[in-house]
Amino acid sequence: MVTRCDSWRSLDLSSASAGGPVAFCADLSPETILEGYRAGLYPFPAQDAYACELNEALFEANVAAGSIAIVGSGERNPYEVAWWSPDPRPVAPPGGIHLGHSFARRLRNRLAWTTTVDRAFSHVLDECQRGRRPQWLTEELRQSLILLNEREWAHSVEVWEGDELIGGAYGMQTGAVFSLDSMFYRRSSASKVAIADLADRFGTVGVQLLDAQWDSPPVRAIGFSPVPRDQFLAMLRSSPEVPSPPMEPLPARRLVTAPERLGAA
Repeated sequence: MVTRCDSWRSLDLSSASAGGPVAFCADLSPETILEGYRAGLYPFPAQDAYACELNEALFEANVAAGSIAIVGSGERNPYEVAWWSPDPRPVAPPGGIHLGHSFARRLRNRLAWTTTVDRAFSHVLDECQRGRRPQWLTEELRQSLILLNEREWAHSVEVWEGDELIGGAYGMQTGAVFSLDSMFYRRSSASKVAIADLADRFGTVGVQLLDAQWDSPPVRAIGFSPVPRDQFLAMLRSSPEVPSPPMEPLPARRLVTAPERLGAA
């Protein structure tokens, strides 16, 4: 029997897929996206009609059996957007991100990079979108993220070499948890600097946990560790609201003054 939920709050993830979509919902309004993140999910839109049809072909049996939910209502095809909540979930405390000894020495002694928050949000989205396949960062999702940035839920961190944007990352802040959606670099390790800067700035205002969403060797290499999904969801539900971080330009080399930033990566 098909599982239909009116909202993300009524979705039960206790027996949901660990490595595939847990729900389909075509609504990519800012409000729906925010509620999805608050419930521990993130969207993965189909890049075109073919990808939407492929979603339906691959997962319609799971939907019919009730193991993948249909959330919300409306006239659009729900298979346009898959929603994921992987198990396990890679997370790190703000102080747990490290850059590695060799790059840290280079950053401290040779690189005059600076960092900012929300100075170039749409530019970061464009760079994260460029050349990616599948192209899940659709124009509809992009526009909703820009609105969420204006409402101070979605944030970007930028890394600059002079006036040139050379790296960045963006994601969603829900309480004391920050979920990283995507990153890019135009100089080696600039995306790592973006994550370390994000951890430093958001950690100062009370963010307790960074979420990398999908476990992989690269995210483990900079300090993320997998935790069971139910543990992540419990931390998400109990996290307090925190203010926005400081946004002024800061020197990136400050990030290597703390010993924990020098890990083995």
